[in-house]
Amino acid sequence: MGRNDALRAARLRTGWRTLEQAAARLTEHGQQLLDDRQFTVSARTWRRWEGEHPGWPAQETAIVLHDALGRWPEDLGFTTPPGWIRPEHHDEEEQVNRRAFVSVTAAALVAGPIAAQHVDLALIGYFQDQLEGHYRADMFLGPHDLIGTVSAQYQLIDKLVRSAKGETRRGLLRVGAAYAALVGWLYQDAGDMDGAHFWRGITQEIAMRSRDPHLIGYSLVNQAQVRTDLGDGPAVIDLCEAALDDADRLVPKVRVMALQQQAHGSSLTRDRGAVDRLIDAADRLLVRVDDDLPWGNACRRTPGYLEVQRATCYGRLGLGTEAVSLWDQVLDIVPDTARRDRGVYLARHATAAAGAGEPDQALEIARTAADIAAETRSARMRRELVTLQRAMRPWQDAPVGRDLTEILAPVTEGN
Repeated sequence: MGRNDALRAARLRTGWRTLEQAAARLTEHGQQLLDDRQFTVSARTWRRWEGEHPGWPAQETAIVLHDALGRWPEDLGFTTPPGWIRPEHHDEEEQVNRRAFVSVTAAALVAGPIAAQHVDLALIGYFQDQLEGHYRADMFLGPHDLIGTVSAQYQLIDKLVRSAKGETRRGLLRVGAAYAALVGWLYQDAGDMDGAHFWRGITQEIAMRSRDPHLIGYSLVNQAQVRTDLGDGPAVIDLCEAALDDADRLVPKVRVMALQQQAHGSSLTRDRGAVDRLIDAADRLLVRVDDDLPWGNACRRTPGYLEVQRATCYGRLGLGTEAVSLWDQVLDIVPDTARRDRGVYLARHATAAAGAGEPDQALEIARTAADIAAETRSARMRRELVTLQRAMRPWQDAPVGRDLTEILAPVTEGN
């Protein structure tokens, strides 16, 4: 009772008599199969797998288990998570996703005229209302379930722009830029930086065509977000400074977005003074955000928006104690409904605790973050947990470090 007998039987059939031998053989097999010397499975992890709560291995580990034992994890007694698709079916799924991406890309770049049609001005309001709904859905669903829906609506807007005239055309260009920005964010959140970069470029092109200074500034901030994820601090600063070149023409919301994103760039260049100066400047503007634009409203929608940015920057700068204090405040006001964002914040909070020399606190915070990461399949959260693992290396051989490895194994092991 309380054992995963399916995995134990498969191990013994293979001739791996002990847990230590099984871990060593699977590690060797995985390093050869994946051509990755970093791939490891510990005896402690294998012991958990054969226990009452085996959890679920990372996808690459699942592939190695299948190649070594001839069976997929769900046939080896593991707890199958929602949405698991055996890798043998992934090629077909990826082809479908690639066809969808190519289809939308072609719609954005198609040459020549299309059949003309009447385009009513009222359609602008319709797409704006839909956009607000997509923003709300993103908080609950994450990127994977929304990319197709939002991309399809962008296709329709792009088609209508080609027939629209006058103010209707300009209005559709403005809303089209907002839809392209959202698609870019969804790709970025899903961890597809190539897709994100493409859609940020489309956003900037349409913003320029709309001649709307607010959207042009917004598109530059979107490009800076991608550069932040790539760790390119100077490029982030360049893009945000470009957005703020004519700041007096911009609504406060766009200025707030540019200032806080520039703070992220400054944290990447290790300039703590600039981080505080920029976020303080954004904070003074936040009370003036009162426009009715349907896009870029995270600064109004997210509790503690600027303190989230400051805490993230402090963590990046290695200011663990200051970051922990801020995350304590932020997490007190983040609603449970914002589950994905809460998971990202918890992972950053845990990393800050490790940086402050509090590994036990980091471990406790990580337990909840790991559960949310497994549930949401968020690429952002997984990256944050890998960062946490690096921050906890000083304790990797201590009990707290071994416990962390076990907790994070279902979402990070084998990567």
